This record gives sequence, structure tokens and C-alpha cells, in this order.
Amino acid sequence: MSDWLIPDWPAPSQVKACVTTRAGGVSLAPFDSLNLGDHVEDSLEAVVENRRRLTESFKIQPAWLRQVHGVAVVEADPSRIAEADGSWTSTPGIACTSMTADCLPALFCNRAGTRVAAAHAGWRGLAAGVLEAAFESLEAEPGEVLVWLGPAIGPNAFEVGPEVREAFMKEHAETVEAFVPSRNPGKFMADIYQLARLRLAARGITAVYGGGFCTVTDPRFFSYRRSPRTGRFASLVWLER
Repeated sequence: MSDWLIPDWPAPSQVKACVTTRAGGVSLAPFDSLNLGDHVEDSLEAVVENRRRLTESFKIQPAWLRQVHGVAVVEADPSRIAEADGSWTSTPGIACTSMTADCLPALFCNRAGTRVAAAHAGWRGLAAGVLEAAFESLEAEPGEVLVWLGPAIGPNAFEVGPEVREAFMKEHAETVEAFVPSRNPGKFMADIYQLARLRLAARGITAVYGGGFCTVTDPRFFSYRRSPRTGRFASLVWLER
């Protein structure tokens, strides 16, 4: 049985979204069971079946990406696998998709409910501006944009080196508040949700929802930090047909 997570955000009624969990698929351990990643050494047949189940459940066409921790955001196209870390669409039935296992998935829509976008943000992509690129793909004013932050590594599990802190602070000094010293000298615990909110706020986007998850400690989700050999779950957003 599938166990979808439905985002709680005040999106227009025609904007639909969901996050998959580990439940409801056919993949065997350690990819059990609804692994949607075709690049993690899981059986390709299992991944195809898992994706079919997702597609059939919501009657959508997911646009899968080859994610590279960059900032490219493309128009969602189910007929090809684009190398990008975000996508947008104004076509009903096509789902913008972000696959993760600790990185931050972010879903976007405009208040008119005519365009949606999804982004995959590891710390490199977040620091480089992938959320800003997804926002720009909506072609909307900041006040007309809603964002939902999906399941990612939590602030008590995300230990980083000083280079990560510096990468954010060199552009946005206020992001210093998203880092606290860890028990290991020279290391910091980073709050990826706070980093995302601060960067979005810098662009005037304050209608940001979600957050508060931790993929490392929540067994519903795949987590690369918890187990490097694991699957991927997906966060999707689309316009109803």
C-alpha cells in the first residue's frame, strides 16, 4: 500500500502535489520498496513498475530529470530526460518532479494556478541559486509565488565543513544564523530549511510552507546519509487536467 504525503499549503485548487515514501513499491532491500531512482543499482524492471504505479495513481505524466546539483531549470517534458535540477510547466497533467534522499525538494506555484515548478536543492545547488532559478521560471512577482519545502535532512543531522558555511555567507551574510557549531571542532550543523527560507526571502518570497522533516531520522523516507546504498523518493507538483 502506498503512503503518499500531501503538502499542506494554500495552493490554488487546480495545483496538485504529493511526496512519495518508501511504501507501495516492488523494489527489494535496500531499495524497498517504492524506489523511483534508476541510477542507484536497483532493478530497472522494479523502478519501471514503481514509476508506473505512481503515474497510474495520479493520472499524471512525470517529467524525470538527470539531476547534477546545478541550477538549470527546464520546461518539464515527459518525453526526454533533461540534465537539470528543476523544471516548470503550465501544461495540465505534466508533473514537475524532484527526486531526493536528503537533498531539499522545493515545489512552487503562482497564485493564479497557471504555472508550477519543482527544484532539487543539495547544498551546492542551493548556494548556487537553484531555488531562485525555479522562481524565475514562474515569470511571476515574488508576492504571487507560493513555495512548499519537502522532506530533507534535518538540522540535527546535517553536519558540514566551514566551506559550506562560507559558500552561503559570501552572498547572504544573514545565513550565518542557519549554522551552529557541532561537537566536532571546525564543523557546523546546518539548517537547510532556514537557508532556503532566507534565500527566498532575499528575493521577496515569504509565502513559504513545509519544512520540519528529517529524512535521516524518519524511516518513511530514503536517506543517503543514513544508508549510502538506498533509493530515491519523489516530490511532484502539477496542474489538474
